Amino acid sequence: MSGRAPVVLTVAGSDPSGGAGLQADLKTIHQHGGYGAAVPTLITVQNTHGVENAELLSPDLVRTQLAHLLGDLAPAAAKTGALGSREIAHVVGSVMSQTGFPWVVDPVWLPSRGRPLAKGDIVEAYKEAVIPQATLVTPNAKEASLLVERPVHSVEEAIDAAERISAMGAKAVLVKGGHLEGAALGTDVLFYAGRTTTFAPDDLVEGRFHGTGCTLSAAIASRIARGEEIPTAVQSAKAWLTLALRRAFAVGRGALPVNHLVPVDDKA
Repeated sequence: MSGRAPVVLTVAGSDPSGGAGLQADLKTIHQHGGYGAAVPTLITVQNTHGVENAELLSPDLVRTQLAHLLGDLAPAAAKTGALGSREIAHVVGSVMSQTGFPWVVDPVWLPSRGRPLAKGDIVEAYKEAVIPQATLVTPNAKEASLLVERPVHSVEEAIDAAERISAMGAKAVLVKGGHLEGAALGTDVLFYAGRTTTFAPDDLVEGRFHGTGCTLSAAIASRIARGEEIPTAVQSAKAWLTLALRRAFAVGRGALPVNHLVPVDDKA
C-alpha cells in the first residue's frame, strides 16, 4: 500500500502469547497496510494452551483511553474484540454511536480453550449498546446462538441467525462456520443489504489454531479502511486467513497461532 496508511483502531483484550487479542490485531492491521492503534479492555493470563485468568480494566479507564485517542487520531475503521463486561460494552457502544467511521464487532466471549472472557449479562449489553452501532458483526455459531437464543448448527440456521442479528441494528452480519456441524462445517454466512452470501471452504485447514476470529475481524476492518466494500473485504480477508492458517507454525506447545507474517498479496 502506497501513501499514508489508514489508522485502524482495535478495542480488545491483551494476549501475552501474541496469537489473539490486541497483539494479533495489530500484526494483522500492519500486514494489511494500516496503522494500528489499540485500546485494551482486559489483561489475560494465557498461553497457547488457553486462558487461565482475565483481569478487566475499569470502564472509566476504557472510556478515557478512547476519549484521548479519538481526540487526536482519526481512524478509518475500528474493530472490537473482548470487551469483558456489561459496563465496558456500554462504554464502547456509547463511543461507537458518536463516531462516523465503520466498526467491525467480534463478540469474543468464550475462547476455544480456557476460562470465559466476559462477566455478567454481556450478551444483552451487546444487543442494547454495541450491535445497533456495528457496521459488521462477526459471531461464530456459538456466539450467534447466544444472541438469537436458538441453536445454530446448520447453514440454514446460520442464515436465520444472521438475519435476526441484522434486525438488532447491525448493517451486516457474518456468522462464521467453524462450529457448524456435518457438511456445513467451515461455511461462513454473510447477510448484507438484504442478501445472503455463503462462503464454503475449498478445503478445510485442519489443526488446533489460536486467534482466527480476532485475525479475521482485524483483516476485514483493515480492508474496509482501505475502501473495500463489505462483501469484498470479507472474501479477501478470508482468503488471506486461509493461507495464514496453512502456513501456521508453532510458537509454544499448544494451539498454533495464525501466521500473521504471510504477505497479503501472496497467492501461493
